Amino acid sequence: MRLSPRRDMSLIDLLFGRALPTWMERAERVAAATGIAIFGLDALSSAAYGPEAALTIMIPLGAASSSYIVPISASIIILLGIVYFSYLQTIAAYPGGGGSYTVSSENLGRYPGLLAAAALMIDYILTVAVGISAGVGALVSAVPSLLPHTLLLCLGILALITLVNLRGIREAGIVFMIPTYVFIFSLLGVLGFGVIKALASGGHPMPVEAPPPPAVHAAAMVSAWLILQAFASGCTAMTGVEAVSNGVRAFGEPTVRTAQRTLTVIIGILVLMLAGIAYLSHAYRITATPPGEKGYQSVLSLIVAAVAGRGVFYYITIGAVLVVLALSANTAFADFPRLCRAVSQDGFLPNGFSIRGRRLVYTQGVYVLAFVAGLLLVVFRGVTDRLIPLYAVGAFLAFTLSQAGMVNHWRKHKEPGAARSMLINGLGAIATGATVIVVLVAKFVEGAWITALLIPALLVMMLAVRRHFDRIEAELQCSHPLDLTGLHAPLVVVPVQTWGKSTEKALRFALTVSKDIEAVHVALENEKSSVEQLWKSFVEAPLTAQGLPVPRLVTLKSPFRHVISPIVDYVLQVAGRNDGRRIAVIVPELVEHHWYHYLLHDNRAELLKALLLLRGDQRIVIITVPWYLRA
Repeated sequence: MRLSPRRDMSLIDLLFGRALPTWMERAERVAAATGIAIFGLDALSSAAYGPEAALTIMIPLGAASSSYIVPISASIIILLGIVYFSYLQTIAAYPGGGGSYTVSSENLGRYPGLLAAAALMIDYILTVAVGISAGVGALVSAVPSLLPHTLLLCLGILALITLVNLRGIREAGIVFMIPTYVFIFSLLGVLGFGVIKALASGGHPMPVEAPPPPAVHAAAMVSAWLILQAFASGCTAMTGVEAVSNGVRAFGEPTVRTAQRTLTVIIGILVLMLAGIAYLSHAYRITATPPGEKGYQSVLSLIVAAVAGRGVFYYITIGAVLVVLALSANTAFADFPRLCRAVSQDGFLPNGFSIRGRRLVYTQGVYVLAFVAGLLLVVFRGVTDRLIPLYAVGAFLAFTLSQAGMVNHWRKHKEPGAARSMLINGLGAIATGATVIVVLVAKFVEGAWITALLIPALLVMMLAVRRHFDRIEAELQCSHPLDLTGLHAPLVVVPVQTWGKSTEKALRFALTVSKDIEAVHVALENEKSSVEQLWKSFVEAPLTAQGLPVPRLVTLKSPFRHVISPIVDYVLQVAGRNDGRRIAVIVPELVEHHWYHYLLHDNRAELLKALLLLRGDQRIVIITVPWYLRA
């Protein structure tokens, strides 16, 4: 086995881990147990806020709201089952990673694929914001004194998760395994114990700690519209289901079976959680409390307190809920960079998204996800309920496009069992498509209109990026042999600020490039220039003695103490006077050993090169001659 050479660990290595060579990619793949922690956190943690989101919508019904959570949750579980079987087909058909973007692009065309990508990007960003804010909401429920610090806690957790994910997908999975399984076993344990107690008491158990009375007495009548709104909010419990199919390549061999096994376990646990929460909410008459207000407690906090009281087990469970809700953002951090990489490779996002960092992670995607999610948390003050209306539209739109794409896939590939697979994916497309409409209509006024505008805006942006790359490709395309005409030495311009070793090195290089050299010096008005005084003895005399051409010194007077602009203007004038000839600008530049030493310099060389690049044309060539300062 090849190992990277040992070296002293730097601060960067300590924070982000040692850089990994590309050949270690296979070692970074994960098994099913780790895959649940990496790709299942989003789906599993949504059990903590999906049912609560539905109950929050029904707060105006008062105590009656707990009676409707069971049929609403049952509808969501049925829809979840349909999507589960659909994604089993997707994983088998696309072992290289069958995310909505890939499936839609290959089977429905470019625009549906980009629409799916835009929807998924927004969904992943909201996954981070909603997961972290819901986790902090669970913490605030247990420790109400922390309520004023909600936003600060959210941003701190976001920074921590970003740092962990920059260390690599495998290491992130190992870090998250313990809290994930503590959450699964503690929550399933309390839900199982509560269901047994409820069944033993004939469906009317006595709570260890009685939940608070409804925030309001029934102030609204039950209506189909209210139930649709509650269903739309509760559907956020299905977000994250696609993560496994999008990251199939991250699993160890056999990749397809490992990915399918992981998805099955995730969906099975999620179904048990949703069913248990719905049943116990009904049995213990638990209703939602207004989020973001004094006295707020999450539905899970009320259920655990009612089943087991507020002892050690309560704090273990709520602590696990907090950690897993916050870490659920890891699913988005695992998939968002991979999605951006796929879109970037097709030319619809900047190239940086397809470049792996030191830990084989697509770091630019991680940074963008962390920044935008942090911005959302700041804007919405870290309150989950304010983010929920923006959430489910993107997820279900991606579901729908993926399943519709799979229908077309099976239609084109007449494989054994294709008809059955087409039926399953077709049913998934119809079910999720109907849900998109329901969610969009039910949540439009509350904020879904923002998502409805963001998705096409992101689509337009990606198309603009592709048009830009297409223009560059067309301009740089060369279909003829090397052009050997006009290969003459350029006219060389050397900016000279003072006489020194860096200037001497630049002039020596210029003499090897051309015989036609102009040294340009900017002098302040009414001041004697040391360069003009030294030029004859230090430059002209030795060159004349050797019979070599002498560079012409051009002194520019600057009444306003500007140095860079006069040089740029002069170079452009020289280019104008020498039509058809190349102009080579040789820029001497100091190179420091430490980045902070650059703060001590004026860095005029960088500014000069930047302005020449902005204002120049194809005939102006910029050459840097570095002088490396001693350590």
